[in-house]
Amino acid sequence: MRLYHLNPAALASGMLIAVLLILVGCSTTITPTATALPPNSPEARGLALFSGKGRCATCHSLSPDTVIVGPSLAGVATRAASRESGLTAAEYLEESILLPDKIKAPGFENMQMDTSLAKTLTFDEISDLVAYLLTLK
Repeated sequence: MRLYHLNPAALASGMLIAVLLILVGCSTTITPTATALPPNSPEARGLALFSGKGRCATCHSLSPDTVIVGPSLAGVATRAASRESGLTAAEYLEESILLPDKIKAPGFENMQMDTSLAKTLTFDEISDLVAYLLTLK
């Protein structure tokens, strides 16, 4: 007497789902998260601002070589340190937020960035956003 019947299609589907879950768990993309940052630190608050609806993450990826609309911000802290003579990385990033069309990333010279961001952020929020961006080395 047979107590159960294994449907081959259901078994194959279950195995495919298991393999996909394993592959997703093995992803090598490293993206800073709020849990990796000290709670309520400027960097964590900056990440929340970056990821917020209608904010930076809408157009900028944190994955290298991934373009959503604007350039990827992976490694932006390292690049910012040498992008404009006379400015520190923090000063360059702050200027990029306040005057987004002043200096354009190579390959994005003809793109218009949303200039309303600076008008909607407080000084402290801009500082927090810069602190987060400085973690992206």
